[in-house]
Amino acid sequence: MSSDTLTKVSAPHEAEPLRIVPRRRLGQWAAALVVLVLLGLAVNSVARNKAFQWDVVGDYFTSASVLRGLWLTLWLTALVMVLGFALGTLLAAFRLSANPVLRAVSWGYVWLFRSMPILVQLLFWFNIGALYPQILGVKTVNLLGPVTVAIVGLTLHEAAYAAEVVRGGILSVDRGQIEAAQALGLSRRRRWSKIVLPQAMRSIVPPAGNMLIGTLKGTSIVSVIAVQDLLYSVQLVYHRTYQVIPLLMVATLWYVVVTSVLSVGQYYVEKYYARGAEHGR
Repeated sequence: MSSDTLTKVSAPHEAEPLRIVPRRRLGQWAAALVVLVLLGLAVNSVARNKAFQWDVVGDYFTSASVLRGLWLTLWLTALVMVLGFALGTLLAAFRLSANPVLRAVSWGYVWLFRSMPILVQLLFWFNIGALYPQILGVKTVNLLGPVTVAIVGLTLHEAAYAAEVVRGGILSVDRGQIEAAQALGLSRRRRWSKIVLPQAMRSIVPPAGNMLIGTLKGTSIVSVIAVQDLLYSVQLVYHRTYQVIPLLMVATLWYVVVTSVLSVGQYYVEKYYARGAEHGR
């Protein structure tokens, strides 16, 4: 017997590599198919339902009155968010202060304004003249117009939530990094601008983005005090034409469009502040 034959006999049989077969998920595919069918039926029902009067929706979607209401909704949302976070940041600083009076004031403010429904707050401010006819010798009757009432009421309401968002973001920063910055001799301003805030923004931006979208939709409540926002503008039209459903669809579509744009912006802002964390992984 040759040496080659002995090698073939004595060498162990080499096993073929195992073939990996993906697991068949028939249940998931069946569920996905059912969902797609139901979604298609729903879209078809909405598109073919004559009660929506899509031609009327198209006529009023970019009408002057609707666009004026949309513009008021947008700048009211932006102003309320800026003022709300400015006041909320101050309240968060009070809450983190070593002074017990400031902590108590901040806690009491947040507790009070988070406990009151926003509609009740707006109605209180709208009727401030009945509560206090004069403040410092100034008559309060008709002192606050509907738009001013909306700004004041929404800002005070948003500040309570913004304070907790900012406080939570600051507390999310590791205390050891602040102590390391102190050891390096960084000033208090530089510690906050270079160490605390960039890291706190990772925790602040997601809930702040949700608050922004919530505030955009929440401004519709100011229509009860005759502020001509987007919802009130379409209400004025359908009170005259009795085309309730298509005009409500106009407002709904504009809210969807603006909310979608804000969601895209929120995604990129979150990605910007998370870049350090992603590089560290």
